[in-house]
Parts: sequence; C-alpha cells; structure tokens
Amino acid sequence: MSKKIVFMGTPEFAVPSLKELKNSNYEILTVYTQPASKANRGQKLTKSEVAITSEKLSLNLRTPLLLDSDEYNFLKSLKP
Repeated sequence: MSKKIVFMGTPEFAVPSLKELKNSNYEILTVYTQPASKANRGQKLTKSEVAITSEKLSLNLRTPLLLDSDEYNFLKSLKP
C-alpha cells in the first residue's frame, strides 16, 4: 500500500523533489502551489515551476490564494 501525500511547493528548487516523489511509492493526492502571478516586463501571468511540472505529470493541482476553511476541509477530506 502506497502512502498518500499532499505536495506543497512553488519555486523551481521544489521540482526535483516533486518528480522524485512521483516516481516513488507515494501517491500524490494533490499539489498546492501559489497562483500564477504577473512577471517580467509584459506583466503576463506566469505559472510557478511546480504548477508547470504538475501539469506535465498529470497531477491534481490547486492554487488557492488562501488556505481558508473550504480549502482546509478539502485537504482534510483527502485523508493524506
């Protein structure tokens, strides 16, 4: 039986850990990262490296602004 986990991270240095967990005996229930933000001169919305990698790995992705009570209840329902 694999262990069920929730991954939380945003910066690029979190990506290798996410990939390693995906290729291990862990079941990643969902990934939390910061929402896309405006960046660079064009102020275009830019996703975090963790969000981009999660999409490539077909992982469930959540990008809430706050971990409010609804988000907490969702997280609790996953039973990680």
